[in-house]
Amino acid sequence: MLDLKHLKTLRALSESGSLTRAADQLHVTQSALSHQIRDLEDGFGVQLFVRKSRPLRLTPAGDCLLATASAVLPLIAEAESALFQLGKGQRGRLHMAIECHSCYLWLIPSVNAYRPNWPEVELDFVGHWHLDALPALARGELDLVVTADPQPIEGIVYEPLFRFEILLAVALTHSLAEQRRISAADLGDQIMITYPVAPERLDVFRQFLWPAGVEPVSVRTADMTMMIVQLVASQRGVAALPSWAVREYTDSGLLAARPLGAEGVWSNLYASVRSEDYAAPFMQAFLATVRDVSFRTLSGIRAVPTESGPDA
Repeated sequence: MLDLKHLKTLRALSESGSLTRAADQLHVTQSALSHQIRDLEDGFGVQLFVRKSRPLRLTPAGDCLLATASAVLPLIAEAESALFQLGKGQRGRLHMAIECHSCYLWLIPSVNAYRPNWPEVELDFVGHWHLDALPALARGELDLVVTADPQPIEGIVYEPLFRFEILLAVALTHSLAEQRRISAADLGDQIMITYPVAPERLDVFRQFLWPAGVEPVSVRTADMTMMIVQLVASQRGVAALPSWAVREYTDSGLLAARPLGAEGVWSNLYASVRSEDYAAPFMQAFLATVRDVSFRTLSGIRAVPTESGPDA
């Protein structure tokens, strides 16, 4: 049967032009190489090269096998290189989902900073609004999920990225814009505009409204930050957004933003990865890049206290 060593032999014969030099190139004896060629010729009933030709000349059967070697051996070498890179953590796949739509504002620059140094890592973003991202991560369908709502799932590690404040975005002419801080009671007669995420997964409900026994009049959802901003600016409701997401709109005079409660409402953001991928160099480099870019480009964020990080 045809073997990989036969393809390497035909390539060596073609490159060297002699049985002796081919044997030296393959680090085998000439006798062993002759025996290998003879077995191959006898097995298929063909002759691979013209005997006593100088330089060695392949027959049509030899040319056929050489064409196969020329096509297959580079693919084998590429696969071997990829496997070595994977084994050393220099190559991998990073298919990401983000459970915080405004995170694109800082994650895209992080990816752009990371990509030139890790060109062998396959990077992609996967739509997440209708995807249960963390279970998909555990199943291997995703490789990293950015979330502010870590769940206890076996085999998932949550790496703290940073801590951020949630602000209430309101129209400039809204009555709440006149207040320095917003109480939970202030929102009992408001329409809350959120991303399409269950309220129990949103800190404005878990940390602020529900402990005070307050529910907004209704909840309206929008997929994109810009859509939420436009709805808020036109007084269709109010929205609790990360400070970095609302700052460009407050700076441009489109919205006002106010802290929630006396101490503010703060949330931790995590990168969740599978435990077997966590220590890979390409993964650690990505996490380090995210933290570096975030702390250089986002104002008002803090490091997550060690004790507040969830267990793996």
